[in-house]
Amino acid sequence: GTLRALHGSPDEEGALFSFTGWLAPGDIWSAAADGKVAATGLTPPPPIDVRPYEAKRFFATARDGTQIPYTLIYRKGLRRDGRTPAWISAYGSYGIPAYTPTFAGRILALIDAGFIVGYANVRGGGEYGREWHKGGQLMNKPNTWRDLIDVCEELCAKKYTSRSRLAIGGRSAGGITVGRAMTERPELFAAVIDGVGWSNPLRYVAEPNGYGEEPEWGRISEEAGYRALKLIDSYQHVQDGTAYPAVLLTTGVTDPRVGPFHVAKMTARLQAASSSGKPVLLRVDFDAGHGIGSTRAQQDREAADTYAFLLWQTGVRAYQPA
Repeated sequence: GTLRALHGSPDEEGALFSFTGWLAPGDIWSAAADGKVAATGLTPPPPIDVRPYEAKRFFATARDGTQIPYTLIYRKGLRRDGRTPAWISAYGSYGIPAYTPTFAGRILALIDAGFIVGYANVRGGGEYGREWHKGGQLMNKPNTWRDLIDVCEELCAKKYTSRSRLAIGGRSAGGITVGRAMTERPELFAAVIDGVGWSNPLRYVAEPNGYGEEPEWGRISEEAGYRALKLIDSYQHVQDGTAYPAVLLTTGVTDPRVGPFHVAKMTARLQAASSSGKPVLLRVDFDAGHGIGSTRAQQDREAADTYAFLLWQTGVRAYQPA
């Protein structure tokens, strides 16, 4: 689980903190000075029964031998026959430990429809400290998307899913991860979800906060930085006549962090280049930005559209067009 928001007072012994997990809705707990920990019950429990679900952590061996942690969440009684659709998300940037155990009730709807939902803690994040971050930064950035590829290869080899049922997803800097995984191994995936993602980082100079990305991606005015930026630029790696998977790209028109032009350009490029005949769609929210300030209703609508696309493109029978 994940412990957050530790609060103490000089006038009282002990402390309060919040705790959540993949299948543990958030609650406020107390830790006494003698080490005893107890739930306070201050947070009303949600009307969700999590007993039918299971969350397990695994490690995939990357091509250089590094052990890459990933988590799968699914309904108990899962049959490993390669027929279960799976959606694996990844981030891997800025030294941020993304996808730590956190309860997200929305994903249970997708799991109830037959999906495995997973999270890959690829290099570039902060899961194992500074070295893990550096392992997916600048010229080491290919490790980030190749870690995701290697996790997905293992899932197929172990028959959790198969290529025709496998989808990947990433948001913001995670757009680099999924975009480059797709352009490097398009045959591995049935669908890709790219949410407010960096698709064309070579153009970061057009971004309001673009120059702040130089320590992470590289400086375009220097040869090494230019090469690093071109390496991570998914738009630059789209090849004409390639059978790309189905792709849903999303953006908010007022996004101050990753301009809408990234996914707009990527959408047009994929539509022109792909030979697969699979849909490449752009979802635009004219009242949203990067997603951080979106309302609950906006988040629900985006999730519904995303889940519908995933169910459609991974071949779940009940969700195919008539």
